[in-house]
Amino acid sequence: MFKHVLALLAAGVMTLFSAAAWPQVKEIPWGTSAVGSAGHKALVVLAEVLNREMPKYRVTVQPTPGAIVSVKGYATGQFEGYYGADIAFYELANDIKRFKGFKSSMKRQPVQSFWVFTTDMGMAVHVRDKDKYKSWKDLTGKALFTGMPPWDTRAQLERAFDSLGLKYQYRQVDLSAAGSLLQSGSIDGFGLYSNGEASVPPWIAEASLSTDWAALNPSAAEIAALKKAGFAVIEVKPEVFKRKVHTDTVVLLPFYYGFHVGLEVPEEDMYQMLKVVEKNVAELAKADASYAQIAKDMAGFQRRGVESSVNLVPIHPGLAKYMREKGVWDAKWDARIAKKQ
Repeated sequence: MFKHVLALLAAGVMTLFSAAAWPQVKEIPWGTSAVGSAGHKALVVLAEVLNREMPKYRVTVQPTPGAIVSVKGYATGQFEGYYGADIAFYELANDIKRFKGFKSSMKRQPVQSFWVFTTDMGMAVHVRDKDKYKSWKDLTGKALFTGMPPWDTRAQLERAFDSLGLKYQYRQVDLSAAGSLLQSGSIDGFGLYSNGEASVPPWIAEASLSTDWAALNPSAAEIAALKKAGFAVIEVKPEVFKRKVHTDTVVLLPFYYGFHVGLEVPEEDMYQMLKVVEKNVAELAKADASYAQIAKDMAGFQRRGVESSVNLVPIHPGLAKYMREKGVWDAKWDARIAKKQ
């Protein structure tokens, strides 16, 4: 009997020791955009690094119809990480457009924790029409694929078109068919974009194989109007698209994207996650050129991302700690640091 009790005690000690020695791995089902999108490709690359460098976490990439679905999925408890943009946070904070009436369904508040790259929006038309269209307003009434309905890329173009008073016919198409539909004339143009001013999403690369498109830049008057409406306007080199785009430069409207988690990831772990990214940023940029901006200036990019959304969603304390360490934090943001309810 005594030996039996000792055996049970020993087994209990070993169980406790094992539990202490092998803590449970925390799963992070991380929502992103659809397979074939820039966001999906970028998160696959990031997940590989985080799973290798942070063994206490296991990231699984969860594609959705669009980034906004991942933000809503986090807020309702479906995901532990999400792909969030400043334009989505703007709509969420103001209870408008794709987030109209959504706040009543929220179980938790999204926060900003890691800014990754800009997505830079423009327009493409078929090369046969490049002399026909001289401005974005020339697309009035035309059939355009500006992105899938949930996509932030489409929302960015919609905001820009609204500011210019441009009305068009929206066409929803399968991503794999965008090029052939432009070639056949079934659509007159599609939303063109780069990530981080350095790469293009897989679906646009695929479209380039089946049609010859040309970048359509807004006119000088339209650029002035867009800037007055608050849009940032940049020019990128045609080389970014790895093909002839039939213009000397491509005019694009950037907005900020991030791969975010909430307060379920503690401050110190979020801080370590950012340090892991910083340590491996060259590897990330080599695997996906979308990471070029943070490879160039990780800390400065976090500051710019926070500035885009500081009044829209709270800031993860782990991001705040990282930014303080790097000297890019503004003390006026202290009141915007997220706290557990």
